[in-house]
Amino acid sequence: MRLIIEKNYELLSKWAANRVVEKINAANPSKEKPFVLGLPTGSSPEGMYREIVKAYKDGRVSFENVITFNMDEYVGLPIEHSQSYHSFMARNLFDHINCPKENIHILNGNAKDLVAECKHYEEMIVGAGGIDLFIGGIGPDGHIAFNEPGSSLLSRTRVKSLTSDTRLANSRFFDNDPEKVPEHALTVGVGTVMDAREVMILANGHHKARALQAVVEGCVTQMWTISALQMHEHVIIVCDEAATDELKVGTYRYFKDIEKNNILG
Repeated sequence: MRLIIEKNYELLSKWAANRVVEKINAANPSKEKPFVLGLPTGSSPEGMYREIVKAYKDGRVSFENVITFNMDEYVGLPIEHSQSYHSFMARNLFDHINCPKENIHILNGNAKDLVAECKHYEEMIVGAGGIDLFIGGIGPDGHIAFNEPGSSLLSRTRVKSLTSDTRLANSRFFDNDPEKVPEHALTVGVGTVMDAREVMILANGHHKARALQAVVEGCVTQMWTISALQMHEHVIIVCDEAATDELKVGTYRYFKDIEKNNILG
């Protein structure tokens, strides 16, 4: 595991965006062998998306031969709703880059058969050759995607009930009313994320400090689903200083030292 500790959210976002650009360019993707990218939603990746759009407009990267798979989507929320993840992704990324529409994959929370939709999503990921880089955020309770505490660490894409804590946390996008947040979502599983060739997690703010401590210093447990990443061969966690508040001093100093030539500021 690598832990990149940047001074603030802006530098965290730039580091993460640079990693995406570097990975795509290094792969030199083609129509026959595209680069497959897993993408998150929420507030954590917004800065990264702004930096990615800037890199695209500056001619540093092309998404012509990139295939994307998003982590999750609410159940029953119309695609055109401002807080659907379809809308979020269009607003923050897809409307501003040259990724072909047929290459963009987001779970359909309005499908007639949600179980079949989830099964098909897994099949599409396999059909695309697997995910080269899966990017995710981290919940205050250590969940990745919508894999809440208690989720199987071998789980696959499925329908998931959202906890009261998650609905409360996401209510900031729904007029601060938890009752407006859908009760269910479709989400990739922990096992789905673990199958990716590389995983990059974004963690910013003091409210993510306990979750960061759990994944870096804690044990592997279903009660902190993010902790499964300790078992992944290629994981990078990019965080800001505030998110490190619960780390041991020795842990903090170790990663600051070993990554000193790789941080932006």
